[in-house]
Amino acid sequence: MLGKILVIGFGPGSFDHMTNRAQTAIQESECIIGYKTYVDLIQDLLTDQEIISTGMSEEVSRAQAAVKLAEQGKTVAVISSGDAGVYGMAGLVYEVLIEKGWTENTGVSVEVIPGVSASNSCASLLGAPIMHDACTISLSDHLTPWSLIEKRIDAAAQADFVISLYNPKSGRRTRQIQEAQKILLEYRSPQTPVGLVKSAYRDRQQIVITDLENMLNHDIGMLTTVVIGNSSTFLYDNKMITPRGYQRKYTLHTEKQRLRPHERLRHENEPWALHQGKKEWDTQKSETAATVTTVHSIKAGSLELALEALSKVEESTSTSYKKENKTVHHPVVSVFELAVSPGIVNKQFTPKQMLTLAEVVGNEGEMEYTPHHQIHLRIPTANPNDITEKLEEAGFILEPLGDVFQLKACDFCEGEKKDSIPHAEELHQKLSGVPLPKELKVGFNGCGMACYGAVNDDIGIIFRKGKFDLFLGAKTVGRTAHAGQPVAEGIEPDKIVEVVETIIQEYKEKGHPNERFFKYFKRVGTIQGYTYQDMTPKIEIEPAPCGD
Repeated sequence: MLGKILVIGFGPGSFDHMTNRAQTAIQESECIIGYKTYVDLIQDLLTDQEIISTGMSEEVSRAQAAVKLAEQGKTVAVISSGDAGVYGMAGLVYEVLIEKGWTENTGVSVEVIPGVSASNSCASLLGAPIMHDACTISLSDHLTPWSLIEKRIDAAAQADFVISLYNPKSGRRTRQIQEAQKILLEYRSPQTPVGLVKSAYRDRQQIVITDLENMLNHDIGMLTTVVIGNSSTFLYDNKMITPRGYQRKYTLHTEKQRLRPHERLRHENEPWALHQGKKEWDTQKSETAATVTTVHSIKAGSLELALEALSKVEESTSTSYKKENKTVHHPVVSVFELAVSPGIVNKQFTPKQMLTLAEVVGNEGEMEYTPHHQIHLRIPTANPNDITEKLEEAGFILEPLGDVFQLKACDFCEGEKKDSIPHAEELHQKLSGVPLPKELKVGFNGCGMACYGAVNDDIGIIFRKGKFDLFLGAKTVGRTAHAGQPVAEGIEPDKIVEVVETIIQEYKEKGHPNERFFKYFKRVGTIQGYTYQDMTPKIEIEPAPCGD
C-alpha cells in the first residue's frame, strides 16, 4: 500500500499561529523531513517519529527522501516555515513526483497544508501595508536569473504594487538588495514607507519602520522580510497603512455617508473605473432620447462628489514622479565607495589632495584613514565619474573596495631601498581590484626587516638579498591568529609577479564564495605546488569555573 506525503506550512514558527490541521498532520506522520532550523521550531510537537533534518540548499534530497519513504507505505511530513506553497517545498515535491511518472490516481497521496506566509505575518506586525494589490519577489538569484528578478522588480515598481521582498540578503549575496533599491527609487519617492521584519513571531523578532531611501542603513539578512509600500502607503503612529480606496466613495470622519448604499455602485459615481463613469449604453454609442433624459436627471452633485474624491486621491500620489502619464527617471543618488592613496611607494599626501578630498566628500560623505595608508571614501552621489575625475586629477591612485585584490606596500625607506619597487608596481598594475571570493591583501616589504608586517597578510612578499621570500595563509584575527606560512625563499625577481598571479588565479577560480584565502589553502592542501602546514598556535584554555 502506498503512503502519503503531507507538505506542511507551519507559519511563522509560533504555535499560536500554526493551523490546527498543521499540528495534527505533524502528529499523525511517521517521518518528519525538513531543514534543521525548521525541525527545531516544531520540536515540542514531535513524539517518536523518524527525523530527517538537512542543511540549507538540500531541498531536492529532502523531496526525494519524502517520495521514497511514501512509496514504502509511510506517512511523511515535509515541513516548511510560512506557507509551503510560497517559496516552500510544495512545488518541488510535485516536481520530483512528476519526474517519476506520478499521477494522482495511481501514485502516493499528497496533501498540501497551508500556513501563514511571511508576507502576511510580517504585514500584521507593521500595521496594514498590504491592504491593496501586492506581490512577493525573492531576491535570491541562486535558482532564478538576476536579469529576470530585475524585470519583476521593475514591473512591480511601475505598477505601484506593495512589494514584499523575500531572501533580501545573505553573507554571500549583498548587492541584490542594493540593486533592488536603485530600481525602486526610479519610480517611487525616497520617503516611501518600508517595513523590515526579522523572525516574525519568534524569540528574536525585530521590527523596523524606515523609508526607501534609508532602508539599507538597517540590518537586513536572510531572516528579514522587506515590505515596501506603494504611492499611497502612509505612516501613522509607527504603523504602515495602505488605503484601499474607500475615501473615493465614503466619508471616513462622519457616520453619515453622502452616498446612499444604492448609489455607491452606479457608474456615474465611479469615474475611475473601466467604464469611466458612463452607462453601458453610453460606451456602446447607442443612446436614445430617453437615455439622455435619464443621464441629465442624475442628482446634481453625485458625479461632482465622486470626481472631487478622485482628485484628492490623485493629489496624494507622488506627482513629482509622474508627468503626462510617463514615468520620470530622476537621477538615483547612491553611496559611492572607493579607496584612494597617494601612491604604492609614496605615502605623503599633498595639500591639493587633502583639499580635493574635502571637496568631493562634502558634508554628507565619510572619510576613513586605514592602517595601510589608504583613505576609504563613502560619498552619496548620482555622478561617480565626476568624483573619480577630480581625484585622479589630484594624483590619487583609486581602488575599489570589497572582495578584491589589494596590495599593501611599505615606503621602501622613503625610496632608498628601491630595487624591488618596480615589482610592487607591476603587481599593483596587473592585479589591483581583481574580484575574488573574499577580500585579499598582499603585503610587500622592500627588505628583510619586514617592518611593514607583510608576513601577517594573506600573501606576504619580502625582498631579501636580491631575491624574494613568499609567505601564504596568515590569519589576522581571532584566538588562533598566526602569521603566514613560509613556503618559498630565493624566488628570482623576474618570477615573483608570475608566481603571485598564478596563486591569485587559482584562488579566484576555485575558492568558494566568501571563503578567505587561509581557509582555501587549508581546504585544498596545496596551491601551485606549495603544501599547507598547520600554523595554528596550540593554546590550552583553562575551563571556566562552574556557573560563569
